[in-house]
Amino acid sequence: MSLATRPSMRSPPQAQPTSASALPKSVVFATSGLGGCIGWGMIHPANTIAVRWNLAAMQNKKFSFNGMIAESGWSSLYDGLAAGILRQVFYATSRFGLFEVFRDKLHAYRGKTDFASRVGVGAISGGIAAYISCPMEVCVVRLSNDSTLPPEQRRNYTSVFNTASRIIKEEGVSTFWRGSTPFVQRAMLVGIFQVATLDQFKDMYAKYLHQQKDSLSNVFCSAMTSGLVYSLATMPLEAAKNRMAFQKPCPETGKLPYTSTMQLLQTVTKNEGFFALYNGFFPYYVRCGGHTCNVYRCADVTRFIFWSLNGDKASLCKMYGLTGEAVFNEIQGITNLLY
Repeated sequence: MSLATRPSMRSPPQAQPTSASALPKSVVFATSGLGGCIGWGMIHPANTIAVRWNLAAMQNKKFSFNGMIAESGWSSLYDGLAAGILRQVFYATSRFGLFEVFRDKLHAYRGKTDFASRVGVGAISGGIAAYISCPMEVCVVRLSNDSTLPPEQRRNYTSVFNTASRIIKEEGVSTFWRGSTPFVQRAMLVGIFQVATLDQFKDMYAKYLHQQKDSLSNVFCSAMTSGLVYSLATMPLEAAKNRMAFQKPCPETGKLPYTSTMQLLQTVTKNEGFFALYNGFFPYYVRCGGHTCNVYRCADVTRFIFWSLNGDKASLCKMYGLTGEAVFNEIQGITNLLY
């Protein structure tokens, strides 16, 4: 789903001084990436827990949050944060930015933007963004879980740049795209389910819970419900991506245990049971729903600030009325400092 297709981002009436659809493409990409980075910083600990919980069975261990904290400390929840932020620079920027570019091009060709075109564009832009950001995803998975390995098996990465340079030197550039297939498949499903469910849940909560559409409570409830739907649908692919990104060759044969998404899913289901693919589901759900909520709100705010610096604030308050007068006043105070 595009940020620009949300009600708060639709083109305003002619009388208003600016149009959200007139955002320069550079601003579209920049605000999308910035929203993704800020949103990720808030939910990175949930991702760390999800990755460690999901990979514990692969290491013949039983995950325990208390045990993780006792062994690695609270600060370990932020292992791989730099890689996660860099991933969002590529993933969120290209995913939401490309969505809007492709949607506009398709609209110019077809003369309309319907539900089917948004779903198709959401899947394509999500897949492209995932493939572009796959190197950072591999770094995130490895940095997040390295400290859980026995000391003699740890790779002992010191930073995202150390991780990237060592992967190139020790395993080759192609290793960055190990697990890219399930990652791309997952991203395509996320694009489809977000487009298919987020707006519907916002309308439903506005109608039955009497929420103001696009208010903070409305976006939060809708994002968490939409996140639940696509978390259930994509968790097996997330598990496949994590295992393929973290795996090591067998010492005896030199072969990797997992070679494809289907082979991995079949192997894990046979040896560990189907629900092993859902290990770490709750923190994964918190990550999905939380990031959906955060990225949209953060991108809204950054775009609002851009228009505040380039347009009439009184009219913009009407244009973004769904954000709320209190939020407008707070943002106006921020933008006043920028003058």
